[in-house]
Amino acid sequence: MITDPRLHPSRAQLNPGEVLCQFCTAKCCRYYSLPMEQPTTRKDFDYIRWFLMHGRSAVYIEDGTWYLLVFSDCQHLLPDNRCGIYETRPRICRGYDTSNCEFHGEEYRYEHMFTSADQIQRYAEKELGRSILFKPRRKGPKLRRGRNGARRVELPIA
Repeated sequence: MITDPRLHPSRAQLNPGEVLCQFCTAKCCRYYSLPMEQPTTRKDFDYIRWFLMHGRSAVYIEDGTWYLLVFSDCQHLLPDNRCGIYETRPRICRGYDTSNCEFHGEEYRYEHMFTSADQIQRYAEKELGRSILFKPRRKGPKLRRGRNGARRVELPIA
């Protein structure tokens, strides 16, 4: 039996009745990932830039599909890395299988992984052949009419 939780046993090293989850730090319960449409425009890439500026997130491409990854621990994760609602856990958790688990210690291979706004900006500019940065427009004062019909000037807020 493997007793050191820092070790990453293979499935073959497990004794009957043992599961990989007994040796894991609950990697699968510390993030969620959602597929997203493939970006094709400056605006699309700018949204991804914005996602990545919020920290604890990443965007990756796997098998041609783009995903938004958000690092966030499940609220039912117990201090011992077990599920606090195991019997009533969501269907997505019930369907999870450790046969493709990240715990195995193998390097996970993405086609691309973006963890910063600068990375996606460089990638987008290479793909689109131009800058994706939106430059602020200089706006002059606007003349508007108030409720009483009088003209008033609205200055742009920087």
